[in-house]
Amino acid sequence: MIDLVKKFFGKGSSDVSEGKQETAFHDVRIATCALLLEMAHIDGEFSESERESIINIIKKDYDLADEHAVALIEAAGEELKRSIDLWKFARLINQNYSTDEKIQIIEMVWRVIYTDGKLDKHEDYLVHKLANLLRLTHKELIDAKLKVIHS
Repeated sequence: MIDLVKKFFGKGSSDVSEGKQETAFHDVRIATCALLLEMAHIDGEFSESERESIINIIKKDYDLADEHAVALIEAAGEELKRSIDLWKFARLINQNYSTDEKIQIIEMVWRVIYTDGKLDKHEDYLVHKLANLLRLTHKELIDAKLKVIHS
């Protein structure tokens, strides 16, 4: 399955600079998905509705087919298991994404949080931590939350 993700996102491209760009693009998507998975697991429960929500978010925001979204989630899950913290994922996102793109990620996170219709104290803590790691202001965090709530 991970080979499918690598193939889809262009790992192994013959053009080195293009290959590096595709690898960074692929890795940022895995980093983003890892953050979504961490958020879904933070309250100690990972429901099927949260899994489906992440798949739908990834499919919509990254314009992926079902099989590619599932493969991306599996690859992100493996990366998350091997990591000791979220800093490496945030660093990769900070290196490759603009503030507007990082706000879109936080909106994705808020959508995962509100899959079950409520904000748990652990989710609240983690979303604030992620906003800090992504160098977003409190206003940007709250604006993203309000956008998700009112959409």
